[in-house]
Amino acid sequence: MTQTIIIVGGTGGIGSALARKLATRGIAPHLIGRKPDSLAALASETGGTFAEADVTHASALTEAIQQAAGPVAGLAYCVGTINLKPIARLTVDDFAKDFAVNAAGAAIAIQAALPTLKQYEGTAYIVLFSSVAVAQGFSGHASISMAKGAIEGLTVALAAELAPKIRVNAVAPSLTTTPLAQALTSNEAMAKSIAQLHAIPRLGTAEDSAAAADFLLSDASSWITGQILGVDGGRSTLRTKG
Repeated sequence: MTQTIIIVGGTGGIGSALARKLATRGIAPHLIGRKPDSLAALASETGGTFAEADVTHASALTEAIQQAAGPVAGLAYCVGTINLKPIARLTVDDFAKDFAVNAAGAAIAIQAALPTLKQYEGTAYIVLFSSVAVAQGFSGHASISMAKGAIEGLTVALAAELAPKIRVNAVAPSLTTTPLAQALTSNEAMAKSIAQLHAIPRLGTAEDSAAAADFLLSDASSWITGQILGVDGGRSTLRTKG
């Protein structure tokens, strides 16, 4: 029987790249997102299924996840925000929205998927998404760094709680050329300048992060859990100039 992996944020840049990678392995993605036409098209392309939901609406998200046909082997939460403001300009609504989308939505998605994941015959997988901005401090990133820091805490807490039945890991990309980051990457001079800050001097692609998630959603990573995998061109740990 074909395995299913749930992808929340399934039509985003990374989520859609991951869906295509899973499909090449014969895994059916169950795509969740807010754009029904895009969901339907990608589900048709990848042989998967889909359900419409906003991650800030807990009941709708839970219902969408529970529509996934078994056996469900894993969950990838590929949702995020890029809200860059100095601390003096951030509002309570900014903090609440960033936390709701990045962290609370992930926790709710896991709660909804947990009964099905526990029924899977082998070891199941959960992959979350953090950011290089948690490990490396950047000006203007207070709200998003807080929210993604919560993802890293959730990753290690659940890796301990759910072991050995379910492995839990996170991918932490640097700036990646996806629609979410278009405001930063569409400016050629800005994109080139940021690219040069990496030891591997380019911006990330959706395929870079999707490849890491695909690895963590497979038995090729069978002895890896509770880890934050940087897919960041070395930016979190390396400084090649100065």
